[in-house]
Amino acid sequence: MLSTLTVIMPIFALVFAGWLVRRLGVLGAQASTELSRFVIYLALPALLFDIVAHAQWADIWQPGFVAAFGIGSAVVFCLTLAVSLRRPRPLADAVIDGLNAAYANTGFVGFPLALAALGKEALAPTLIATIITVCVLFAAAIVLIEVALQTETRRKHLFVKIAASLMRNPLLIAPVLGALVPLSGLSVPTAAESFLKLLGGAASPCALVALGLFLAEKRDAAERDLTTATLLVGFKLLLQPAVTWIIASLVIGLSPRLVQTAVLLAALPTGTGSFMLAEHYRREASVASSAILVSTVISVFTLSAYLAWAG
Repeated sequence: MLSTLTVIMPIFALVFAGWLVRRLGVLGAQASTELSRFVIYLALPALLFDIVAHAQWADIWQPGFVAAFGIGSAVVFCLTLAVSLRRPRPLADAVIDGLNAAYANTGFVGFPLALAALGKEALAPTLIATIITVCVLFAAAIVLIEVALQTETRRKHLFVKIAASLMRNPLLIAPVLGALVPLSGLSVPTAAESFLKLLGGAASPCALVALGLFLAEKRDAAERDLTTATLLVGFKLLLQPAVTWIIASLVIGLSPRLVQTAVLLAALPTGTGSFMLAEHYRREASVASSAILVSTVISVFTLSAYLAWAG
């Protein structure tokens, strides 16, 4: 439990820092929105480009692990989407709910925790999980949100409008451009790589500070949907690792170490991606912020319990 707490404490510290400077009036009411825009348009695209550009095919070509973690994420995302739509909720909000339940914090929590708990051999699977989460799942969510927000009735115009919007989205453009680097056999120049590392390294800290700024704003009780947030946290911390374990162990039959890694990564708390999209698209961000914060707190105990059980 101590190792888990050591990894997660900096997350709380960054969220608290954002909350504190807003409550003290150091930053104004628009700080959360502007910092989120910085993450969406600069820091996160740099991080996505850097991850994909430096991905080695030999490391990420583990089809069993890809299937176990990817299907586990997809099942929880689709199930959450279906449940949210039946409530009913608008499709764009339901998609963000799906991210709250399936978007594991592999970047900020996954790498240090996997290294501390499972050793260096867990880093390559963690990279795979990161690519699936921040590129594939994130991209699918963006596409669905763009579809939900378009109001054109003619199919041709609708397709053109969606395609144009997606082509302007830096969160989709960045990983596509990053993929061209290994496919072409080229390498990123040293100066450009330093730029990407510096800018991409700001993505997670700034997103967490933006979350703290958002939480510091006073809101009516009516704006807090605790029932939805509780359901999403349960799906994230309990259902996703359970589904992943079934697929990895009983269906695919991965090695015990890969099963442990897949389940550990699936059991991570919700990452900031859902909050970033909610802020970017002006959707309901209070549920996303609650899911991120609560899942991070509870995961100290659920992750420690899993690691103790798995030995």
